[in-house]
Amino acid sequence: MNKLLKVKCPQCDKVFYYYESEYRPFCCERCKMIDLGHWFEESYRVPGKETIQTDHNNENKQNESQNEDHEQELYSDQDQFEDDENNY
Repeated sequence: MNKLLKVKCPQCDKVFYYYESEYRPFCCERCKMIDLGHWFEESYRVPGKETIQTDHNNENKQNESQNEDHEQELYSDQDQFEDDENNY
């Protein structure tokens, strides 16, 4: 018994008999190789938690930078105060 299942190639959308193609789920070797090339080039991406963690890390870096700027302002004010005392 032969199964006749018509499907569309995920690469070129050509309709073909699924069980007759040795390159399943693709219709031909060319479509299979095009898809493989996309994998090698890392064109296919799955969104993950890294994006969220990266944003969180950027916020931490910005907060650290703001704290360092604030500390530098405090120390510069203190140095100015010491200079004023030495002038009198």
